[in-house]
Amino acid sequence: MTEQLSMGTHPDIVTLHARYETASETAAGQLVGGTTFLAGLYLAISPWVVGFDGQQPVLFNNLIIGSAAALLGLGLTAAFDRLHRLAWTVPVLGVWTIVSPWVIQTGDLRTTDNEWNNVVTGAVLLLVGIGSLAMAMGRSANPMMGDSARRRAAGRT
Repeated sequence: MTEQLSMGTHPDIVTLHARYETASETAAGQLVGGTTFLAGLYLAISPWVVGFDGQQPVLFNNLIIGSAAALLGLGLTAAFDRLHRLAWTVPVLGVWTIVSPWVIQTGDLRTTDNEWNNVVTGAVLLLVGIGSLAMAMGRSANPMMGDSARRRAAGRT
């Protein structure tokens, strides 16, 4: 009698899940996920911190994008092995956060405080998003480390 095996028990799948789980447990993995969460949380509350008086479209944009980034940060920290496929969305959210004050029509109400808020927060999301992409693509936690150094660090020569 043959035994039915699920795809989740295939050795390659198990190895990939273990690699992603290990990546999420590194200091760099925790830093990426935690920073994504904090940047998203800040972006969500920034309209009340900075004061987006009368800028309802930007207020709602930051609330929605910030909430999404915070949830992604939590997910990447807690279950990177399952959510690594969504890592590409973090830098996209960062780029949108940077350009959104100029794309969203607010009339004459746009202020430099609001623009700087979004540019800096978006840049943070973009940088940590690139870090999460590097982890999802299986790169080393140290992007400056070359292939031979990675092999030595992994115990292979």
